[in-house]
Amino acid sequence: MDNNTLVSVLMTAFNREKYIGEAIESVLASNYKNFELIIVDDCSKDKTVSIAKQFEGLDNRVKVYVNEKNLGDYANRNKAASYAKGAYIMYVDSDDKTYPESIEYCLSEMLKDLKVDMGMLCRVSELCGKVLSAEESINYHFFSQQILFMGPGGTIIKKSFFDKISQYPEKYGPANDMYFNLKAASLGQIKFLCKEFLYYRIHEGQEANNGFSYLSNNYLYIKDALSELQLPLSPKQIHFLHLKNKRRFVTNIFKFFIKSKSIAKTFSVIQKTGFTIKDALQGIFH
Repeated sequence: MDNNTLVSVLMTAFNREKYIGEAIESVLASNYKNFELIIVDDCSKDKTVSIAKQFEGLDNRVKVYVNEKNLGDYANRNKAASYAKGAYIMYVDSDDKTYPESIEYCLSEMLKDLKVDMGMLCRVSELCGKVLSAEESINYHFFSQQILFMGPGGTIIKKSFFDKISQYPEKYGPANDMYFNLKAASLGQIKFLCKEFLYYRIHEGQEANNGFSYLSNNYLYIKDALSELQLPLSPKQIHFLHLKNKRRFVTNIFKFFIKSKSIAKTFSVIQKTGFTIKDALQGIFH
């Protein structure tokens, strides 16, 4: 194990006074010591910054930055990465935790094969420790099991690769990571890591509960990824996935209307996506 490799642990925060202390403590308890913990606050209105600065005063590996204006989730993640000096970056959200062995485990797996660009948490046992080509990972994801469905906290990324592929997009709301993962898989090598290294906290205030935003953005990121990215798929496969995406959206928008009983909200989602009657018919008869 190379203890000389600096790992940048990135923690973005917005009104997380309830959890951020525990999140920071979990990073500082790491068995691997050569890391920097970069905390970037996105204009919190509570005690988040003061709590973070207390840790900054106790450990010189902790660096706290406060944005001049609110950037939003993924723009702030990119901002945090801009401060990173490490060869690898890992995200630990300010409402989650990491385990003492997490950094050491992820880094050691990456250093076993320096050609690997990204490590991703995976719960498919047959893929444990495997490095898949772009064709293998993309096809497995779309036609077998969604192995690329993972948030930033479940990844370790070469900083140079992260910058090379233009960091996270910022227009798909909570689904920005999914577009990024498809792009990363199509342009680099991903190693699938099966040892749990993320403590993902479930609570009411997290973005995962924003079903309204996911509804439109899940449709849009897949639509754009299939059109924009150089995915190793045949034209026939791409056409099939476009139709499948349209059918899924029709189903989801119908469920949303039944649950919300709001014509206005339902229409606003459809309007945001630019979804047409032709798209609906193609999806229904797919």
